[in-house]
Amino acid sequence: MSSTTLSPTETLTVPKPARRAARPHLPGQKPFAPLRVTAFIVLAILAIGWLLPFLWAIATAFKTETDAASGDPSWIGATGPTIEAFTAILSQGNVYTWALNSLFTSVAITLITLTISALAAYAFSRLDFTGRKWLFVVIIASIVVPPQVLIIPLFYEMLAFNLIDTYWGLILPQVVAPAMVFILKRFFDAIPIELEDAARVDGASRLRIFWSIVLPLSRPILASVAIFVFIGAWNNFLWPFLVINDTTLMTLPVGLQTVISAYGVQYAQVMAQAVLAALPLIIVFIIFQKQIVKGVATSGFGGQ
Repeated sequence: MSSTTLSPTETLTVPKPARRAARPHLPGQKPFAPLRVTAFIVLAILAIGWLLPFLWAIATAFKTETDAASGDPSWIGATGPTIEAFTAILSQGNVYTWALNSLFTSVAITLITLTISALAAYAFSRLDFTGRKWLFVVIIASIVVPPQVLIIPLFYEMLAFNLIDTYWGLILPQVVAPAMVFILKRFFDAIPIELEDAARVDGASRLRIFWSIVLPLSRPILASVAIFVFIGAWNNFLWPFLVINDTTLMTLPVGLQTVISAYGVQYAQVMAQAVLAALPLIIVFIIFQKQIVKGVATSGFGGQ
């Protein structure tokens, strides 16, 4: 076998790696068009304007009560950052119990709402029954009804069933979500019916088709609906405040508010309360941000 040797005057030329292809632009679109730059600047200003109150709340939560009430617009108090407000909040109430109550009720509301909404949406999308059209019109019309209008009837209903100061009284009125039924129905309508026809020919029942074909194909929209229902249930303050009087059954927003009310208005503790209540939702958003953005973009949550 012959071998090739290089003389001392020869050099080995190594080919350079190919350059990464530039991102294609639409016809007539410039990468730094004035309109795009202006839109970016406007969106950046809006984002900063949205973040400033939240950042100010965090900064105030790490101040002493004296620094928070002094009116000094500085981000850091005169005595430096401190966790005094968080320590006071955590030591004055059953915060851990309230957090577990919020987690339990929010997960339960999410699971029950997802089950009811998915079954109802599939029935409206695929089944033909008497009154289907008018019943769906009623569900769509109920979306525009403010939840506050139903507070008194729901309270008397829970009172009649002896569900005041119970987990069921807290959970059941929050599991009906007409908007989620509408969103899921829209998604189910887009699933090719030929898939279900083929399964029906093979002898699959309607429930088997729903469980084995429709739900697996609907995972993105189900994840989006579940996340938004969970966030709404976690943030709900009015209904838990009205239906729960037992401090051991209170959710986190209600329980933290009672602590603040008992000790007067203390600005650092108010901001620490807001940060503690929002912290689980921030974690959920960080973990599921792709699903949330996709849900807003494709399922109509953004008013589309």
